[in-house]
Amino acid sequence: MVAIRALTKRYGAVTAVDGLDLEVRRGEVFGLLGPNGAGKTTTLECLEGLRTADSGTVLVAGLDPRRDERELRRHLGVQLQSTSLPDSIRVGEAIRLVSAWHRVPYKVGLVERFTIGALMRREYRQLSGGQKRLVHLVLALVGDPELLVLDEPTAGLDVQGRARLHDEIRSISEQGVTVLLATHDMAEAEQLCDRIAIIVRGRVVVCGTPQEVTAAGHSETRILLRTANGSLLPGSDVGAAHFVGAENGYLEWTSREVAEAVTEILARVQRAGDVVDDLRVARPSLEQRFLEVVTEAQQ
Repeated sequence: MVAIRALTKRYGAVTAVDGLDLEVRRGEVFGLLGPNGAGKTTTLECLEGLRTADSGTVLVAGLDPRRDERELRRHLGVQLQSTSLPDSIRVGEAIRLVSAWHRVPYKVGLVERFTIGALMRREYRQLSGGQKRLVHLVLALVGDPELLVLDEPTAGLDVQGRARLHDEIRSISEQGVTVLLATHDMAEAEQLCDRIAIIVRGRVVVCGTPQEVTAAGHSETRILLRTANGSLLPGSDVGAAHFVGAENGYLEWTSREVAEAVTEILARVQRAGDVVDDLRVARPSLEQRFLEVVTEAQQ
């Protein structure tokens, strides 16, 4: 759906995007992660035709965003990071306006699907933050896009509003729409994305599934165990697991060979005639891996 090769974009002496390569497959939810100033928004703006690259190629559904701007409208829906509407425009008017721009009929089904019928006569300034984000998403979907680009779609939302938008994004993906999502929310990326790319200084430094990206890091998985009789206290290394310490009745190990380590730990508990009260396996988080990648890339 998206093919970017050697994309470079400069603003004076500042190189925002530096020879970036990226592919997004049809039907997947793809996440763009990176620190502030990494080049995420500039990359999206080049993809959307809002910026002209200094060099490199960008293709969306086989189309060049600058050369094929009109045709691209039929394939692309966008929710910008700072999307806004005139304060006095009513929600129904905004949807009709965007429908006319796309040259498509007004879709009652879209309004019903997102349950915003009660908002149709409200002015934009009367909406809550969550309602505005939902309306922005509806406007991005008016043209039945094949690719939906979302730049920080849940920024500033409360827990309930974020959960609602996450559900809608999953539903959109299940209907075959490709979703390209730029976010600072690591939990959001882990929950929603099939694959992610971490961008640092205008380049993709890591790409893969959230699980692949996390597993490639230096951090080890933590294994915590508490037994009824404390038979393994004070604790020791167990096969593939290194013993870290004991606290509040819990023993803690770290390991990269988790299945082997847990099997051996449970076998020791059984041989001691003890029973497990609590067993926890805490894999490294995407946030930990993200910080690790960014720190290494900036050194």
